[in-house]
Amino acid sequence: MFRARTLRFYIGMRFLSMIVGTFVLCAGLIFMIDLIELLRQARKVGNLSIWELIWIGLLRLPAFSELLMPFAVLVGSIGTLMSFSRKSELAVMRAGGMSAWQFIRPGVTVALVLGVLAALVYNPVAAGAKASAERLMAEAFGKDINLLSSDGSSAWLRQSGEDGQSVMNARAVSDQGLTLTGVTIFRYDLKGQFAERIDAEKASLHNGYWDVERAWVARPGKEAERFERYKLSTSLDRERVRDAVGSVESLSLWELPGIIEMAEKAELPTARYRVQYQVLMSRPLMLVAMVLLAATVSLRSFRQGGIQTMVLTGMVGGIGFFLLAEVSRQVGLAGFVSAAAAVWMPILIGCLTTATVLLHQEDG
Repeated sequence: MFRARTLRFYIGMRFLSMIVGTFVLCAGLIFMIDLIELLRQARKVGNLSIWELIWIGLLRLPAFSELLMPFAVLVGSIGTLMSFSRKSELAVMRAGGMSAWQFIRPGVTVALVLGVLAALVYNPVAAGAKASAERLMAEAFGKDINLLSSDGSSAWLRQSGEDGQSVMNARAVSDQGLTLTGVTIFRYDLKGQFAERIDAEKASLHNGYWDVERAWVARPGKEAERFERYKLSTSLDRERVRDAVGSVESLSLWELPGIIEMAEKAELPTARYRVQYQVLMSRPLMLVAMVLLAATVSLRSFRQGGIQTMVLTGMVGGIGFFLLAEVSRQVGLAGFVSAAAAVWMPILIGCLTTATVLLHQEDG
């Protein structure tokens, strides 16, 4: 029993080291690519140091690298099992009476633990860091670079207030849409006539009004006036603004249930919050599915040949699985099926399929 426990610990540590190594390598590549993009954007601003850009990149890195966890587990698991096979350790373990399920179990355990830690610990850290990065980027790039969307469009909000309706445009968004940077506001009076245009550096949402900072206010037939603070009444609340322009990636697993409850009370769409919550909850099982998929293509002996074909098959299968999961997620976001079904069904299908293949390979 002691030897078996030592062997399982050895296998588990090999899985862990390979998975962590793959994840660190992927994170390093992501950081370099993101830093290059930040340097390109910084040329239009010109007042940022390299250390500020590195800090922003480091704050953004956890949220970006979180998306690659399943890929890191898949590649790391394939590498671990192939290493066992290449060094004939796999053959020795089989000769000692261990079945495929016995030496896969430590890898599954490692995947479960990593999935739980990723959802409960890593995700809140990544969400908080991304929110901080959004604020820094809004302050640094808000006037010159649109950071809200990749298609070149900026954020638009139409609202009403005690003084009439208004339309707001912002170049950058932070704090889940509650802070806007590079703001332009077109306000109309109660009769629907154009009243004034407001250009400001920043606007923050409070109860019943926007607190506009360092604003130039231009009215028809009058010279523009500058105000350090300017209040604009609004009927929008935090939930409605967050739903319009907020980023779900900067919400942690612990925050999402409260956000969903508030959105339901306000009769707002909750699909993207529910889907994100289910994605985080399903992460442990997703990582387990990656280990099982890796096992289906990595247990072949090197002496039998065809290793390259099997590994390529595993990578193609992993990409296909990710595509299926993304398509299902988009179906859930569109509201055609429940969020739980959209997220969990592809994972369950993947687990059942890989388990069936392993049973066929092991028992015939």
